[in-house]
Amino acid sequence: MSVLNEVHNIQAQLNNRIIGQEEIIEKIILAVLCNGNILLEGNPGTGKTTTVKHLAALIGADLGRIQFTPDLLPSDVVGSELYLTDENGKGRFEFSKGPVFNNLLLADEINRAPSKVQSALLEAMEERQVTVNGVTHKLPQLFMVLATQNPIEQDGTYPLPEAQLDRFIFKLILNYPSKENEMKIMQLIREQYHAPEVRSITNEETIFSARNEIQKIKSSASIDQYIVDIVDATRSHEKLPAETQKYLTMGLSTRTSLSLDIAAKAKAWLSGSEFVTPDHVRSIIKPVLRHRLYISYEAIADGVSADNIIDQIIDSVAIL
Repeated sequence: MSVLNEVHNIQAQLNNRIIGQEEIIEKIILAVLCNGNILLEGNPGTGKTTTVKHLAALIGADLGRIQFTPDLLPSDVVGSELYLTDENGKGRFEFSKGPVFNNLLLADEINRAPSKVQSALLEAMEERQVTVNGVTHKLPQLFMVLATQNPIEQDGTYPLPEAQLDRFIFKLILNYPSKENEMKIMQLIREQYHAPEVRSITNEETIFSARNEIQKIKSSASIDQYIVDIVDATRSHEKLPAETQKYLTMGLSTRTSLSLDIAAKAKAWLSGSEFVTPDHVRSIIKPVLRHRLYISYEAIADGVSADNIIDQIIDSVAIL
């Protein structure tokens, strides 16, 4: 079986277990292929945690889970050094690894912990390492943070800082299923009481092979220019309609261009294409941009969402 077929098999297995979230599942697969992190936003009970657990089981990955709470400490995330003594009374320091030292880290309700705890993940998300007491500890080669947050909760929450939001390649929004899909979910859960546990159907080597193939996907100069123009439009407001300009307070970072580039290549590869097309870019613009846009209070007052602004950006930027 080819690497592409193996990845398609993972996607199909997730779709069989997470009903009605095909687009979300595809974006999660793309994030894994891009070596990126994901922010999952949705109301309680929409399948965020279940999706992450099934993904870890299917690819044979170690799963760590942190329930973020206001009393959490940074050491609860990355680990800490313990002072141990042997039978002779001789003491030594030994590093005790935290849950971040897993392949997949489920950061549940990440916005419930204060900024000091949230920042403990910054180095891990970007550099795949953590530093404790001046000593750097490498994380597993396959590492990914999948953070969840509840959009309706305000009391006792701490908004993620812009620097951390920028480290998520995608922000995915999970909505309630349709009535038909909810019926299917009920039937599936009944069957799962008697079904065997989800077993691994591949391993991390498949993911690494897929990443190598994605790097070989071709991207033309016009596609590169299209990506740069999209990002630059948020910085040079005169390129956007007047009604859009007032809704943006700051331009996007260079990391946005890099995320659009690799995500578009991954989308092309997953679609069986050897090169990136404008449709591939447009299909991943919203999850890449929606959490990175700096939206003004006027946009919030007018009920204009990040996705609405992205639609206007897409309409304003032409591909050469």
